Amino acid sequence: MPEPLADAVRNALSSVIDPATGVDVVSSGMIEGISARDGMVQFSLAVPRERARGMEPVRAACEKAAAKVPGVISATVVLTAHRDVAVEQPGGAAPATARATRPPPGQGQMLLPDVKRIVAIASGKGGVGKSTTAVNLAVALAAQGLRVGLLDADIYGPSLPQMLGTHEKPRSTGQRIIPIERWGLKAMSIGFLVDQDTAMIWRGPMVMGALEQMMGQVEWGELDIMIVDMPPGTGDAQLTMSQRVPLAGAVIVSTPQDVALLDARRGIKMFEKVNVPVIGLIENMSYFCCPACNHRTEIFGHGGAKVEAEKMGAEFLGELPLKLSIREMADAGTPIVLAAPDTHEAATYRRIAARIWEKVEAPAAAGPRITME
Repeated sequence: MPEPLADAVRNALSSVIDPATGVDVVSSGMIEGISARDGMVQFSLAVPRERARGMEPVRAACEKAAAKVPGVISATVVLTAHRDVAVEQPGGAAPATARATRPPPGQGQMLLPDVKRIVAIASGKGGVGKSTTAVNLAVALAAQGLRVGLLDADIYGPSLPQMLGTHEKPRSTGQRIIPIERWGLKAMSIGFLVDQDTAMIWRGPMVMGALEQMMGQVEWGELDIMIVDMPPGTGDAQLTMSQRVPLAGAVIVSTPQDVALLDARRGIKMFEKVNVPVIGLIENMSYFCCPACNHRTEIFGHGGAKVEAEKMGAEFLGELPLKLSIREMADAGTPIVLAAPDTHEAATYRRIAARIWEKVEAPAAAGPRITME
């Protein structure tokens, strides 16, 4: 979007008043990171954490004001509570600024209270087939008759719309967003909200704010299990998920070569530090299967993830090949579990999904019972 139109959006926002101070949101410095392209506008409303809960009407007013600007097709405003706030100093000294911090695990309002089990599908690095694995596992769980949600937590590189075969825009009712329903799943991704070619040039606080909104403002309803397709690495999104939702566990996806296993090891350690149990490891692209003759070639080596799982004391959930049909069906938006249910690969996904559900379905073991005599 041209710069003058972005300025017009900012000018429109100056009419939105913060009721607590009587100052407009632009003058008070709350508006951050306006990004605009092809009529799609995104920015964040940064507020002190102690005021975050009561600022939703202001966020909605900002979104409405931006959407009215000529040339704006849609406006998305993320409420984020990572703004520096003034801290009163002893003795009447000038206030110092302190970075608002996120509540530690176990504190603050937890999101997704109606979801019984939340499982993160993670990887230490990109390009290992994590998203393909997440989609096929979610579809396999839905095929078992479970109520399943699928959340794309990769804000910078959302792939769910492509893999689910739909770029449908979500509907909204009041302040709530209705998730997309596809292949028996309820799904949400930032990719449903912005143009597929839009580059999300957002800082960490905006990413975490968007992730929290996709959990807290989406009408998920009651679900038996939610599969979360995590971004690669061990950054802000992983920390947000571990602090704001009760994760039942994490599944680590890796390829067999040493560099991928090194990153997978870091991922396991990260989840251990935030007290999230690791359900197990999956070795993806375990071998190449020639589409012409079915000859097997171990391009990246083989068995590394199984060995790593044994070293780390985690369960090895299974291996999947580097096979053309898996990639083609994922690109076409029809997961192989649905498109070719009789294949070995589909059966492997179903078996792994059943094992994941078996491990998270059981309630946590009760502590020792103390009796007084």
